[in-house]
Amino acid sequence: MIEITDKPIDVQKIIDAASSHQGGAVNVFIGTVRNQTAAKKVTKLEYEAYEPMAIAEINKIIQQVDKQWKLTGWAISHRVGTLYPGDVAVAIALSTAHRKESFEACQFVIDTLKQTVPIWKKEFFEDGDTWVSAHP
Repeated sequence: MIEITDKPIDVQKIIDAASSHQGGAVNVFIGTVRNQTAAKKVTKLEYEAYEPMAIAEINKIIQQVDKQWKLTGWAISHRVGTLYPGDVAVAIALSTAHRKESFEACQFVIDTLKQTVPIWKKEFFEDGDTWVSAHP
């Protein structure tokens, strides 16, 4: 399941979608909006995505992860629109047969997603705003 949404993420739905009777581990990453960046107070974030390409890129990541770690289930949801400190921006749940693979696969997914998926973030502070370069 891949979801790009402007609604709050239902983390339990993501966990349920990834859970599998064949899996011995479900690893969950929940990325939230922090209230500070570089000693500046964050008032809100705005996420934008090119949804068709974002979904295609996430599918590529999942295919790569499945080859390396043999997923038994997975689900990813990413918010777009305006988010505030404490809001969930991304939720990833992956199921594998064993915990080590589940941890490794989940870290790979979030790291790769931030590098390759066309989702952009703009941070707003009390004294201005800036686009965050997620892609090196």
